Amino acid sequence: MTRYVLRRLISIPLLLLGVATVAFLLSHFTQADPLSALVSERQMNNPEVAAAAKQRWGLDRSVPEQYAVYIKNLVSGDLGISFRTRRPVLTDIAERLPATLELVIFAMLFGTLSGIALGVVASRFRDRPADYLARFFALFGSTVPVFWSGLLFLYLFTVKFGVIPGPGRLDARAVAPEFVTGMYTIDALIAGQFATFFNALEHLVLPAFVLGWSVTGIISRLVRASMLDALGQDYILAARAKGAGEARTLLRHALPNAMIPTLTIIGYSFAYLITGAVLTEAVFAWPGIGSYAVDSARTLDYPAIIGVSLIGASAFLLTNLVTDVAYAFANPRLKLG
Repeated sequence: MTRYVLRRLISIPLLLLGVATVAFLLSHFTQADPLSALVSERQMNNPEVAAAAKQRWGLDRSVPEQYAVYIKNLVSGDLGISFRTRRPVLTDIAERLPATLELVIFAMLFGTLSGIALGVVASRFRDRPADYLARFFALFGSTVPVFWSGLLFLYLFTVKFGVIPGPGRLDARAVAPEFVTGMYTIDALIAGQFATFFNALEHLVLPAFVLGWSVTGIISRLVRASMLDALGQDYILAARAKGAGEARTLLRHALPNAMIPTLTIIGYSFAYLITGAVLTEAVFAWPGIGSYAVDSARTLDYPAIIGVSLIGASAFLLTNLVTDVAYAFANPRLKLG
């Protein structure tokens, strides 16, 4: 196990180098001119200003030279300076990543718990109304576009009924807690600001529900299929023959075995939500990595685009590693190669 983990950890920097190379080439071979993000539209026609801006940001060099400089800085932990914010990309990402992580964690809690519950109910009442309702709810959430469901729920629960706060992480008059983790719910609890905690929690309800609903269908379908397979095994028949109740049979015998293949989907879903929260953050004005990526792409902010790509790739690689190790522990019959 130790050698397997070490080999995977050693391969991660090489894979990230490949991701950085692809992202660099794709961003530099576009038709648009990034100079528009550096100087005003009025100054674009001024040759001296344009030349000075290109020299300042290294755009006057050839693509291979720019790539060599970027990789050299990347190895030292420097992701470059954002064209748009004029700040280090690493600083921008560090400020926005906690907001995305907080949203994704709550979304995964909802998506995982609801997906498992719906999968168990659907398998217990197979081909009965409860099964159809559970599958309809799960599939509807995974097929409906996030921006549509987000706007719909905002209209219903915020505009129409006023039971849930609007977009943003806090109310306009609320004061953010002192920065510790960057996650308002945790930082508010650490500071003992319970009013801020509940306010941040209220703002998390809708975006976390909308984002988590998109993975509920995937998890519930896999749990249902795995549960149906487990319920037909001999050890389930033996448990029932010994007088085990239906709830005990489902939760103590069938569900643990059905969860083994589900671990992989949960891990990939977590990584997917980190990089796929763009529309949710846009709808709910959530200042996370997703909205930062959209703004960077709109302004052709090369360093920021590549930085976000590396964060997304890191999330997938690390989550994949953790999922494989967890799968090996959950299933002792599996040997890691």
